[in-house]
Amino acid sequence: MAREQYRDRLSSLRTEVVLLAELVLERYEDAVAAAEAGDLRRADQIVRQDDEINRWYLELEGECIDLIARNQPVAGDLRLITASFKIITDLERIGDLATNLAERTEYESAIHPAVDIESLGRTAGEMVAAAVAAYEHDDDAACRAVAADDDALDSDCAATTQRIIRDLIERTAGDGDTRARTVDKTTRGLLTVRDIERVGDHAVNIAARTLYMIEGDAELLY
Repeated sequence: MAREQYRDRLSSLRTEVVLLAELVLERYEDAVAAAEAGDLRRADQIVRQDDEINRWYLELEGECIDLIARNQPVAGDLRLITASFKIITDLERIGDLATNLAERTEYESAIHPAVDIESLGRTAGEMVAAAVAAYEHDDDAACRAVAADDDALDSDCAATTQRIIRDLIERTAGDGDTRARTVDKTTRGLLTVRDIERVGDHAVNIAARTLYMIEGDAELLY
């Protein structure tokens, strides 16, 4: 019976990680949409709900620690637990990045005209979804595909950063208030691109830990 309970807890752990990922992705997608539309009400709700993700993360962290301490798992079971432990950390940080996006939202105003936040945000979100699906279904090929997709996201983010900087240079003329607004818009744009790029990085981390869980292969970890 004890062994059956242990197996049930392992299965439940994986299910709970996937459910946490679904919640985090929902909040992230909402944050991207709010930032794109300048929807302050939606953005404020995302900020206020961040504690829910943090509490769930801590509960799953405790479950991982307890599974290791009480059952001394070996081989594949240990890789599943440790991968889950690392993955929930990445998910919690994606939740923090969603909060960052929400906090930068301005009323009826896009983050920056040079930032296609809908496109960049969707790409990063799809990478996270693919990485979590790979974790759920033991899909090693999907793990490698997520890592490959990150190169394209990095390139798009770099190009967007260059556009923001060019726009800043072109708009430096004007009075003090105009320059201050330009600098503020530039700062928010650059931080937004950085955070979306980090979401992609966390997707790669999830894929890397999943690949190690499946195959014991550290190919994507470094």
